[in-house]
Amino acid sequence: MQEDKRKRELLQLFSNISGKTKIVEPMKKIHGTLRDRDAVEREIALVMREILEQGFFKTKLKPIQLARLISAYYAGKNDTEIARELGDEKLSKTVARARVRLKLFRDLDFKMPFDQKRMEELLSSGKTMKEISDELGVSPSTLREYRHVIEQRDDTTIDPFIERIRDVMEDRDLSEQMTRSATKDSLGESIDITEAELIDVT
Repeated sequence: MQEDKRKRELLQLFSNISGKTKIVEPMKKIHGTLRDRDAVEREIALVMREILEQGFFKTKLKPIQLARLISAYYAGKNDTEIARELGDEKLSKTVARARVRLKLFRDLDFKMPFDQKRMEELLSSGKTMKEISDELGVSPSTLREYRHVIEQRDDTTIDPFIERIRDVMEDRDLSEQMTRSATKDSLGESIDITEAELIDVT
């Protein structure tokens, strides 16, 4: 609101001085070169489609939903919030498993109520999941979730695809930095607008 007020005041100032009543803001030029969130998600969705088509992992989520999951994860959303963004809070467990498969880990993923190395030793011992879960004091379903985290951490199958996704996200971050830089102290920068950036509507 304060920024809008400053822009209106600046426009009035230029109007009074030059008789020209409309300003072509530099940001309008910049927005044409910066990719918005939808464009980024579409690019990620193409990578996700390759991963799914090659059978690297199975999920009920569609490529564009996985792209939105990734975008929301980088925006700081938790699994339940991401599931809501995808239209169904009940998808939170599906979101969590897909997130882990994509190596989008959270600290909580590794906070196990038992020694991690002990779990790994038991998993390679030939014992059943029921026997291991009883020994570790957790349910078999909980044990499977922790096993999933460790397996995906060590699996390098989709690493090349993940690198491509990270490159897309880094490009987005750069775009956002450019946007923030271009809008910072807009009043001070607008003072430097040249006559060529003014539209004469008289």
